[in-house]
Amino acid sequence: MNPWKGLKNIPRNVWLISITTLINRSGMMVLPFLALYLTQEMGETPGRAGFVLTVYGLGSLVSAPFTGKLSDKIGAMNLMRVSLFSSGIVLLLFPLFDNYIGILFISLLLSLVTEAFRPASMAFLSDQTEAEMLKPVFAVYRLAINLGMSIGPVAGGILTSIDFDLLFYADGITTLMAGVFLLFAKWEKCEHHSDSKDVIKVKEIVPAFKDGRLLYYLFCLLPVTMVFFQHMSTMPLFLVEELGYARTTFGIFVSVNTVLIIIFEVPLNTYMVNWKNWRLLSIGSLLTGIGFGGLAFFHSLPGIVFTIVVWTFGEMIFFPAASSYIAELAPKGRRGEYMGYFQLLFSTAFTTAPWLGATIFAEFGSFTLWIGTFLFSLISALFILKLRHDKSK
Repeated sequence: MNPWKGLKNIPRNVWLISITTLINRSGMMVLPFLALYLTQEMGETPGRAGFVLTVYGLGSLVSAPFTGKLSDKIGAMNLMRVSLFSSGIVLLLFPLFDNYIGILFISLLLSLVTEAFRPASMAFLSDQTEAEMLKPVFAVYRLAINLGMSIGPVAGGILTSIDFDLLFYADGITTLMAGVFLLFAKWEKCEHHSDSKDVIKVKEIVPAFKDGRLLYYLFCLLPVTMVFFQHMSTMPLFLVEELGYARTTFGIFVSVNTVLIIIFEVPLNTYMVNWKNWRLLSIGSLLTGIGFGGLAFFHSLPGIVFTIVVWTFGEMIFFPAASSYIAELAPKGRRGEYMGYFQLLFSTAFTTAPWLGATIFAEFGSFTLWIGTFLFSLISALFILKLRHDKSK
């Protein structure tokens, strides 16, 4: 079986959204360098710079459910266009704010308009896709994100050596370019796909935050999602500060994850297209736990690469299945709302996981931290097993 063969069944609109995302993410450089901009260019303390990032995260946390619901009301395509054009304008205006209160305000505004794109885009992809193709579709979408993120920060590093303001101009222009592409691309007209059954009338009137299946699902995913975010918080501290690897070596470690995703994620999910989501979520959680937990024992360069390979395969299996499950769970006409709560899960993990991981690392040591990541992932895997009773997922 050729795992790439199934890509011919992916709708044109999915590719267009993925290209839009690639353009947008290729210019994403403000957020990765925002802390450096605030400390080195604006003269703020690390604590005040960190608070700006916290405000950005809180904006995403608060807005996710509302922007998801807004996507259902005004249409996912309309919300994506508003998000991209307004984000581009805010980014271009950002350097004009040269006092701390102004920076807090513009950062919050940037969060609100930028983070509206993701739930809307995922709802749009779900509506354009047959249920059996959801996992490969979300794998293609993640490929676009990862390809873009492999370009943006590198370009941003070059621009910071010239002028920090160029970060905002480049990011703003590429965001506007993505909006222009979204506006003028030739979209196919196709009927919306949904596996939600009309007999489940109550689901169409009960708010998402009262849907017990959704809440249980998000509860299952939270521990392992918090583990994933250790790769950008405690993992660099552990590898560079405790084990003594150079920052350039850490960059190589990160590239292992990116290269594997680019090469394997799409064909892997095409090959597993008929696997049940709950099974893939459990496998992905276990591989994540084994990979991060392995850092408690593997400290050599080959050993660390091995752990990264393991949790990267967990990531490639877990996230497309996670998106696919919630797309199938959402009632007809309410995928934006459900994707908004899905985004809320990631915002919660992004806000809490780095702090929790760093606290455990500082107070109890790295061994406890990495064993804890294994246990957190195992908790998710065990709770996810209950989802197997939902025969359709």
